[in-house]
Amino acid sequence: MPVSPNQGSTGGGDAVALTGSHFTGTTAVRYGARKAASFTVVSDTTTATVTPSGNGAAPVSVTTPGGTGVGTFYYLPPPIFRITPPPAGSLAGGNTVILTGLNLYTTSEVRFGTQAAAFTVDSDSQLTVTVPTAASAGPVTITVRTRGGIADTVTYTYLAPPSLTVVTLDSGPVGGGNLVVITGTGFSYTTGVTFDGTPVTSFRIASDTEIDALVPAGALGPADVSITTLGGTTTATNAYTYLGSFAVLGGASVTNTGATSVTGDLGASPGVSVTGFPPGQVTGTIHISDAAATAAHADLVATYNNAAAQIPDATISGDIGGLTLTPGVYNAATSIGLTGTLTLDAQGDRNARWVFQIGSTLTTATASGVLLVNGATARNIIWQIGSSGTLGTDSILAGRFLAATSITVTTGVTVNGQTLARDGSVSLDTNTITRPW
Repeated sequence: MPVSPNQGSTGGGDAVALTGSHFTGTTAVRYGARKAASFTVVSDTTTATVTPSGNGAAPVSVTTPGGTGVGTFYYLPPPIFRITPPPAGSLAGGNTVILTGLNLYTTSEVRFGTQAAAFTVDSDSQLTVTVPTAASAGPVTITVRTRGGIADTVTYTYLAPPSLTVVTLDSGPVGGGNLVVITGTGFSYTTGVTFDGTPVTSFRIASDTEIDALVPAGALGPADVSITTLGGTTTATNAYTYLGSFAVLGGASVTNTGATSVTGDLGASPGVSVTGFPPGQVTGTIHISDAAATAAHADLVATYNNAAAQIPDATISGDIGGLTLTPGVYNAATSIGLTGTLTLDAQGDRNARWVFQIGSTLTTATASGVLLVNGATARNIIWQIGSSGTLGTDSILAGRFLAATSITVTTGVTVNGQTLARDGSVSLDTNTITRPW
């Protein structure tokens, strides 16, 4: 006696048609020892039944006044499966996932939430599935339907593209190798991080909102930062700036007297004169109008012009010693003095910036200083000096001093930053100058 379909769930409830002859007057239908949940004699040749629960191969018997007909029905266990990681992907779908488990051979439907998915039955233990599209991000249930039942305990997560808020610190050396913290959203399934298209040396997913990365080497100037996740790629334009390797640069020359110590490169361009080393010492390289010095001078010009073009947030005048200034662009129409201590308060923002636009000269008094508090960093302070700067004896200063003409660094001055003269000379005398990155 043909049974169709001849397979179904161990829980019963499947509609099964029995075909043959002389079904009129049927008094009982059994699946093994159990009565059918229901049966209806459709015609003398067909009986419609609903299976009871059961296990394994069960004989199907139909009892009529004329005798008993027998067929076979096979009870199948429900499917069991898991998804091969990663259990996530983009809203666009189209990616392939593998479901592995048991009792998958009779799979008739796979759904991600309410969306049907195309699939291939590779074996009783594996399905290859093409993920359908989704309208919104978030988790959905994967449902697999087989003749043995339904499994719906596995979750797949649709991911929106990530967002990138900020890179901290957002500048560093052209040689790379420094650690930065990238914050944003949707980072849990990050597969790649690049700076201007170059993959980072390494990265760690600290959380869904933070990635820690070692910056690759790059070209002088701004760089785009891209994050690629299973949800897509986002790029933040000019989110990071590669800074040059020079601590001291003179457009015409660099001169030194005494035991000056320079950490970083030192050079002159387009000038060709560097004197006083030794006795001065350079932890870095001395470049005299070579390719590196030429590139550094071009960067100096670009940085100077950019600083000069920024729209001021506030005006300053006279002597700025004793002030506490929060981040911003400060403009002085003429010369500025610094006596005592200027405090720069970043208010917890390590990317906080200060630009001092000084119309003429900058002069710091003896033993004056710049104090950095609450996350302020020397690399993010630019002194754009309209003519020349004089850094007073025994001052302790911070920032990138960019002078249109020249910079005189008098005896005993310590600079956590750069001293760069666009057109003229940098004069040193028993100083300590350390490039701040």
